[in-house]
Amino acid sequence: MTAELSSVSSDGEGRVVRLTFPARAEYITLCRLALTGISRLHPLSEEVLADLKLALTEAASNSVRHAYAEGGAGVVHVVYELHPDRLVIEVMDEGAGFDSAPRRGDNAEPLTEGGLGIAIIRAIADDVEIGSQPNGKGSRLRFIKTLT
Repeated sequence: MTAELSSVSSDGEGRVVRLTFPARAEYITLCRLALTGISRLHPLSEEVLADLKLALTEAASNSVRHAYAEGGAGVVHVVYELHPDRLVIEVMDEGAGFDSAPRRGDNAEPLTEGGLGIAIIRAIADDVEIGSQPNGKGSRLRFIKTLT
């Protein structure tokens, strides 16, 4: 399986880029490279681009790490929507999904290494949506960064 980048399309208001890659860590760099290319269409400050790369890496890493049983085959889909006033990034997989609700109370587990990804994304993005894909299978993490 290879990584595929669909053609850039324009809907009159924004541009959409779709990237599908095997759920393996070595392909996450492709997400970051695509984001860098998109930033050429709407220049971003170095700080904003670095923050978005971090958020994207965390989201894609979650899918790669948690979506499929160890050694299981699967793919990660990333959709970038560049609008004049915002960048929307959506990361989806077809794996088991996860519970994004924060844990509270006496049974809450302490924070562990690698457990801050969602918090990092929430700190960087202006809006975050986490849940299942519309078909009920897999996870969908969508975040929006307002561009000024």
